[in-house]
Amino acid sequence: MPTTRSLVADAQTSQPVPARIATSAGPWLWMSIAAAVIAAAGSIVGLAASGSIYGRETAAFVDQAIAQDIVNVAVVSPVIVGLALLARRGSLTAWLAWLGALAFTVYNYVIYTLSIHVGPLFLAWVAVLGLSLYALIGGLVALDPRSVGARFASAPRRTVGWFLIVVAALFCGLWLTGIVPALLSGQVPAAARELGLPSSPVHVLDLAFYLPATFAAGVLLLRNRALGYVFAPALLGFLALTGLPIMVTPFVASQRGDTPAWAVLAPIAVVTIISTGLLLRLLSAAREPAGPLIDTTAAGLG
Repeated sequence: MPTTRSLVADAQTSQPVPARIATSAGPWLWMSIAAAVIAAAGSIVGLAASGSIYGRETAAFVDQAIAQDIVNVAVVSPVIVGLALLARRGSLTAWLAWLGALAFTVYNYVIYTLSIHVGPLFLAWVAVLGLSLYALIGGLVALDPRSVGARFASAPRRTVGWFLIVVAALFCGLWLTGIVPALLSGQVPAAARELGLPSSPVHVLDLAFYLPATFAAGVLLLRNRALGYVFAPALLGFLALTGLPIMVTPFVASQRGDTPAWAVLAPIAVVTIISTGLLLRLLSAAREPAGPLIDTTAAGLG
């Protein structure tokens, strides 16, 4: 059985590598498009009737929800649809970036469904969460990591790997500095208090899932393991998208007469810009498959 190193070596010497990287993946792409359409429609309703949709949440929570809705409508939903269509036509880079946009959607709709009071959009949010989660899982399972890794022979794996490790370490330390002192004093962490929640969903999702995955992807890239080339683009895309609503929130707060946290703009902008730059650099190093990425016949789409 060929190793990751041998596959990368094959790519470097122009020897043939498997052309078909994903099979029977059409349903996952259509599920993601459905999720994006529902999410966009729900966010439009949320923006048009924020008082009735988010009326029982704290001011800080409403500011964040409105910012998230703006980003959903203006960026995330169109990106998912566009990337899904490009992936269906055989683009590996679109496929990998699509996974990141889906991960971002899953992350945020866990928060929508479990942290916001049940209201008119609850079932729509549940639908988005389910569709995007299954599409993400299906999209990951459909990939052959060894074939994907072989496309990244000249990728800047050390730069990206160390960046992911540093980001994971920094955010883990940042969240723990707010959590540990609160636990020791028997208090609820400030990030949860301002949202009127018993705990911060961001802390839970980051410490349990996102940050360990980011650290692991960085290590895999440094070791030149095939899975690193699958997860790194998705996690970079996730990180780049995550910065957008955070940067929009102070402007929403200012417009609504709340106290804006302008101090977060500069550091989040830096992380977002670097993440976007590294994502584009990493994807530009990938050689697109010589054959179709998606087996549309097996998926019933041909």
